[in-house]
Amino acid sequence: QVQLVESGGGLVQAGGSLRLSCAASGFTFSKYAMGWFRQPPGKEREFVASIEWVGVTTYYADSVKGRFTISRDNAKNTLYLQMNSLKPEDTAVYICAAASRAYFWGATMTRTALFGSWGQGTQVTVSS
Repeated sequence: QVQLVESGGGLVQAGGSLRLSCAASGFTFSKYAMGWFRQPPGKEREFVASIEWVGVTTYYADSVKGRFTISRDNAKNTLYLQMNSLKPEDTAVYICAAASRAYFWGATMTRTALFGSWGQGTQVTVSS
């Protein structure tokens, strides 16, 4: 059974940093692209970042480019999101996701439909 468990969220002032983690189990983590999405209050889920299975190629939403860094440790079955220079508009529930298929990657790896397993999310609140 696939499990994705996020941690590391919290309350931070604007300009601060947080590092999110996502512990994966129940599947061969090193074979799957992974992603981070977020859902701001009252809004739809949106793409944040994705990373292919080796950890070299990444995509970022324009809104976080240059501030957030996605990475993974396949030996620890863990996905990370380093968030710097946080803004109040980054406030959301952050959710990690695993691709629906092993060894799948492409320019469309920003779409929720390409991810088949989802965590419960961790709340990030940025105060002004």
